[in-house]
Amino acid sequence: MGYEPSAPPSSEQASVLTVGRAGTGGVLAAMCTCLVLVVASVSALNLAMPDLAIDLSASTTSLTWIADAYTVALAAFVLPIGALGDRVGRRNVLVGGTIVFAVGSIAAGLVHSTELLIGWRAVMGIGAAMIMPGTLSTITAAFPADRRDRGVAVWSGFAAAGAIIGLLAAGFLLRQWSWRSIFITSAVVALVGGLLAVLLAPNTRDEERRPLDHAGAWTSAVAIGGLVYGIIEGSEVGWTSGRVVAGFTVSVAALVLYAVLGFRNSHPLLDPRLFGIRGFRAGAITILVQFMAVFGFFFVGLQYLQLILGYSPLESAVALIPIAVVVLPTSALTPKLSRRVGIKTVMGIGLLLLAAGMFALSFLEADSGYWPFFGGLIVSGLGVGMTSAVGTAVIVGSLRAEQQGVASAMNDATREVGSAVGIALMGSVFAGHYKSALPTLQGLPPQAAHAVESSAAAGIHVAGLVGPQGPAVEAAVKSAFISGLSHSLVAVAIIVAVAVAGVGALLFAPHDQTPPE
Repeated sequence: MGYEPSAPPSSEQASVLTVGRAGTGGVLAAMCTCLVLVVASVSALNLAMPDLAIDLSASTTSLTWIADAYTVALAAFVLPIGALGDRVGRRNVLVGGTIVFAVGSIAAGLVHSTELLIGWRAVMGIGAAMIMPGTLSTITAAFPADRRDRGVAVWSGFAAAGAIIGLLAAGFLLRQWSWRSIFITSAVVALVGGLLAVLLAPNTRDEERRPLDHAGAWTSAVAIGGLVYGIIEGSEVGWTSGRVVAGFTVSVAALVLYAVLGFRNSHPLLDPRLFGIRGFRAGAITILVQFMAVFGFFFVGLQYLQLILGYSPLESAVALIPIAVVVLPTSALTPKLSRRVGIKTVMGIGLLLLAAGMFALSFLEADSGYWPFFGGLIVSGLGVGMTSAVGTAVIVGSLRAEQQGVASAMNDATREVGSAVGIALMGSVFAGHYKSALPTLQGLPPQAAHAVESSAAAGIHVAGLVGPQGPAVEAAVKSAFISGLSHSLVAVAIIVAVAVAGVGALLFAPHDQTPPE
């Protein structure tokens, strides 16, 4: 015999019942811990790329796959797993994800080959896909309407700054131990995040039980995987190679099939019709290109600090603190700015600042030093803070309360697809121009010459071992590195600028947020 209240709870009582005894602060603490774990794991390993290149004899292409296996798996599975969380409970899936993440992290810390490391990074990405959707959707479902914007803004700030937090943690770890310590620490944080979620967060779900879209899950995963595969392998085997062309073809075909099936499905994984909503579409594109630029930059920019400027991993992480210092307050102030001058203006200015920062960084030289790098960081940080907050808010605000699981999953998917494509694109452009800019390595033993061609980190290492030829080899490697860095930054700056001018913000974004009906 069940208990039936004599009257429905007031809105304030309902909020308390939804949030739990820990209150909104407890929910934020738990969800942001898990969020930072996921985001930090994208960036933290970038500090260890020079060590991985030498310790595991990893080429630039292998390093790109090590970085991107995680983000590809996360991007491919975040939508279907987000839908599963809406059905069985977001906290349930999130906690399961922390366990998968911890297992993958421990295994990754024990490997001795690039192939195994790539595989376990993919397992970590699946765990991250189980964690990520529940962080934002729990906040939006549990917070009262009058505090939801603030919760989303805090979430956005930690999503942007989480990368720097991960870099700092990795810098401290690498100062004392090897790259393996990054994975062991990640496993510990995953278990702590899962425990906090159990203790502090409610287990929210969509009360309407909808069938899972299995076709949508597979086609979206294949579309993302095929695209990233084609981009990464293109620089290694040639853009007209049969397998590269096949990768792009499969990606396009899967995306078209997803759209066709989505229009016919009464409960699609992500309804293609949602892209008819101006705010939803503009927000998705803004988040996509922002994360493409940021995480692609981390992949190549951190190697600039370590290989060209000679910074230690910790010094390299500290050198990126200015972007976090700018991003957090900018994200917090952006909601007020959007209400004052309009969403369209904030999106446009944010993307333009991000493109300008990337373009300014493309002028770096081997002897530029830190301050030109710092200037580009500040400009980019302002753009990241504005685009992250307004992009997330407009996606969430475009959908009704019962659609917040979809909004969260879409926000997460665009972030991770952007990260995966950004790492693949900038890594591919960098690798291609690095190789083409190297001079003929006459006089070097074949094994040494191959190492120089495989990665800049290996090239710098070889330069210290070949005696009188060392200075010339080091100068050639650094010059080729700068060529790859410059071309990759210009490529992503152009993409961000095109998003402003052609599709993302200025032409199609709404001026104000219209509450959904």
